Amino acid sequence: MNEQALVAKVWNYAHVLREEGVSYGDYLGQISFLLFLKMDEERTAALNEPSAIPTDCRWETLRGLSGAKLETHYKEVLAKLSKRDDIVGTLFLKAESKIADPARLQRLVALIDAETWMGLNVDVKGTIYEGLLERNAGEVRSGAGQYFTPRPLIDAIVEVMDPQPDETVHDPAAGTGGFLLSAYDHMRQQPAATDRAIARQLRETKLSGNDIVPEVVRLCAMNLYLHGIGGDQSPVRHADALTADNGGRYDVILSNPPFGKRQSFKFVNAEGAIETEQQTYVREDFTVTTGNKQLNFLQHIMTITKSAAAVVLPDNVLFEGGAGETLRRKLLRDFNFHTLLRLPTGIFYSQGVKANVLFFDAAPASERVETEALWVYDLRTNKRFTLRERPLKRADLDDFVACYGQQQQRHRRTENERFRRFPYEELAKRDKLNLDIFWLKDASATDPDSLPQPDEVAAEIIASLELALDKFRSVAARLTPSLSGSSTSQ
Repeated sequence: MNEQALVAKVWNYAHVLREEGVSYGDYLGQISFLLFLKMDEERTAALNEPSAIPTDCRWETLRGLSGAKLETHYKEVLAKLSKRDDIVGTLFLKAESKIADPARLQRLVALIDAETWMGLNVDVKGTIYEGLLERNAGEVRSGAGQYFTPRPLIDAIVEVMDPQPDETVHDPAAGTGGFLLSAYDHMRQQPAATDRAIARQLRETKLSGNDIVPEVVRLCAMNLYLHGIGGDQSPVRHADALTADNGGRYDVILSNPPFGKRQSFKFVNAEGAIETEQQTYVREDFTVTTGNKQLNFLQHIMTITKSAAAVVLPDNVLFEGGAGETLRRKLLRDFNFHTLLRLPTGIFYSQGVKANVLFFDAAPASERVETEALWVYDLRTNKRFTLRERPLKRADLDDFVACYGQQQQRHRRTENERFRRFPYEELAKRDKLNLDIFWLKDASATDPDSLPQPDEVAAEIIASLELALDKFRSVAARLTPSLSGSSTSQ
């Protein structure tokens, strides 16, 4: 069975459970627990490796049970595994059964037991999780909230970044681990990885990540474990990477931080009314203090990068004034910001999202401007993709990979229709250092058949309105204290 069929199958079961009062979030948790136990059994059999799961908690102990015995044993398994102080305890942290009907649980066990999950050459649980989020977003009409990076894009980014087995790779917004898994596959195929000691270090110490969503951390940790990545502790932690600089420095940063609204939180004031306050991160290593999530992630990545970084960020990072302009100037001045990939729309779960990949290298402190020129590859203009009918494929990125070239050959790059070089002197003259650069003629302006679909247009309008509302709220928040102070004085 292919991955799309598996997604459809588990979604249908999720829909049935939803009618029984089990939320999609709870269902995803149960799926992750049960899939992990089944895949651990397959992994130990295929690789002839010992399992970290105690004998009385393994998948085979669930397979033959039914009714109340299955329900009781499943609860005992989760309770026992959640109390361990090793990597298994991390994977099952606070795990508990949410399926009250033993018959439903038995059907779910049978559903999972009928498939060979480790046999597919895909990040199966990540694919299922993303597919369920996409379908759930369609059901609730609110968007997935997390824009998971398409695997073809991840693989192309990893290929051009070319991480080596002796380098450390980190993702501060790891999601289900797509970047880390792709980097591991690339690194272990390098000649140096044939050395046993290097291969072991690669598995146990070279990959790491954070994510702020506990359920996603669990999925990521399970995926990494099932691919043989990690030692006694999980390589990925549940943490807000933006809170503080914990001192970690990494050779290669690969990340797609969460897109969305400016960060805020709700609280109850002294009068009992609910208020919303913008959340900002005040850090000595940050150049600017802002509530913009993308700009904060960019600042964090600029701090922790030892050698090179590739980060997916939305368009506003390229043109937003104020804090955005300040950071762009710092990025060009203090780093070698050498490549920008303009991504097409239609490749993320939320339609109309406009994003880019920023590639930059760390540089020693100096008085000179480190960026000699920015090369821009336009994969957006006159390119149309959709998640189902025209999904992004790895071949769609072949020309970009070829244009990017090897690190030692960057000075030999040549321009073509979609790849242009912009010297720093030219960039510095642009209004507010706007790096939202394009030069190709948009065929949709003259060809009606090239116009975007109505849902894409609607999504862009909604995004623009939300941005405008955020700005109005920010202005109102600043005006409210002064207005209340004026009324008091009167």
